[in-house]
Amino acid sequence: MHGLGVALAAALLACACASTREAVGAGALTAQGPVTVSWQDPAGFSEPTFGAMTVDRGTWIRPLAEYLREQAERLLPPGHRLDVELLDVNRAGEYEPGRTPAGSDFRVVRDIYPPRIHLRFRHLDGSGAVVAEGERRLVDVGFLQRSGALDTDPLRFEKRLLDDWLRRELGAR
Repeated sequence: MHGLGVALAAALLACACASTREAVGAGALTAQGPVTVSWQDPAGFSEPTFGAMTVDRGTWIRPLAEYLREQAERLLPPGHRLDVELLDVNRAGEYEPGRTPAGSDFRVVRDIYPPRIHLRFRHLDGSGAVVAEGERRLVDVGFLQRSGALDTDPLRFEKRLLDDWLRRELGAR
């Protein structure tokens, strides 16, 4: 019985690991307002969607997309539209194996692991004419020097990177 119990436990663990490696898939926010945000499947992103002992199924992509839409709506001139597709995201920090007493992976944030976002966008004016479009590869190599000591938002570095891009692309209002 002992061998059967071990085999059963191993099989259950293998199934659990397989199910935790699923990412959220490609998607988009529900259409509302002048800003649309969509994304590729996070499983193909530079950002790991899982570590050996860490489950990160790309569930952070939707809150990041919602933030992008909210911020863009504030800066977008009346009547204009903005369509953004997140092509790749590599969040600040990296998973480093075995850095805890239990030997599990966890995210280590160092200046050598800056946040990076690759996106495609299209900005249209009120008549539908293209104001600007293209792809941008965003990176913030000084992200740790600008961090707020009390900010605990796990997406704070990526959000600030998007804020910087929006201000450059749409201008401050």
